Amino acid sequence: MAKIFVAGHNGMVGSAIKKKLSKKNEIFTADKKKLDLINYDQTLKYFKRNNFDYVYICAAKVGGIYANSKYPADFIYQNLQIQNNCIISSYKTNVKKILFLGSSCIYPKNVKVPIKENYLLTGELEKTNEAYAISKIAGIKMCESFNNQYKTDFRAVMPTNLYGPNDNYNELNSHVLAALIKKIFIAKNKNQKKITIWGNGKPKREFLHTEDFAEACIKVMQISKKRYFDIVGQKNQFLNIGFGEDISIKNLTKLICNILNFKGKIYYDHTKPNGTLRKLIDSSKIKKINWSPKITLTEGITSVILEFKKNTIKK
Repeated sequence: MAKIFVAGHNGMVGSAIKKKLSKKNEIFTADKKKLDLINYDQTLKYFKRNNFDYVYICAAKVGGIYANSKYPADFIYQNLQIQNNCIISSYKTNVKKILFLGSSCIYPKNVKVPIKENYLLTGELEKTNEAYAISKIAGIKMCESFNNQYKTDFRAVMPTNLYGPNDNYNELNSHVLAALIKKIFIAKNKNQKKITIWGNGKPKREFLHTEDFAEACIKVMQISKKRYFDIVGQKNQFLNIGFGEDISIKNLTKLICNILNFKGKIYYDHTKPNGTLRKLIDSSKIKKINWSPKITLTEGITSVILEFKKNTIKK
């Protein structure tokens, strides 16, 4: 029976991974009140006490364009602290494997699509989430550096935009899909005649359901060390995980409106930032381990909306 620590188990990704992990394993989780991963001493003490075999680093400070633009110091500091503490504690307590979760925002703003792993650090980052992206790049390079120097088995994956149960629906801190669902749901309930969306609606985004992503993460951890490094190579030791198709914000908005049966007009606020125009990632390497997404965007959004409705009614 392996001892597995899921850091950030209450979040959207952590909860999905925890749910999919085999019941044959001993799963460890810790709430923020009991374990502050920003605190090095607390983190190392927790790792030493439990002697984990495997660690999934899902804990992170995340948010949308507004939050990233408004609080860049919080994003870079907190994420660096969390991942550094988890990685060094894993090394010091001889954890067999870790999986570090990054984000597709690590790639340059004006990059060719689909985005391959070797495009990392080939250009300027998108300014609106630069601090968060730099912290995630540092996490990848820290895992890579430990692997190169100490021959550890520290792995990393870069997901595309994720959605699913336990998403954050805070108006200012949520990602685009959750923000749109909440905005359109409220407009429908209040019989509003119109909604306003940030930007011009032209940027395209790729979306992957967390259940599909969690399955990919577990598969990445299950393959042998040799197989993993044969796939990723020695430079840029991480794997993209995406859906394989993207959709414009305009068409995404229409899709959500159709599912919620909202008939109002849609206006676009051109004074607000668009973010990167396109972020479709190349997921050809991850498919070498016999993984592909199963949940379509329409199916996934429909299930997420049902959950959102239930939780809203409960409140």
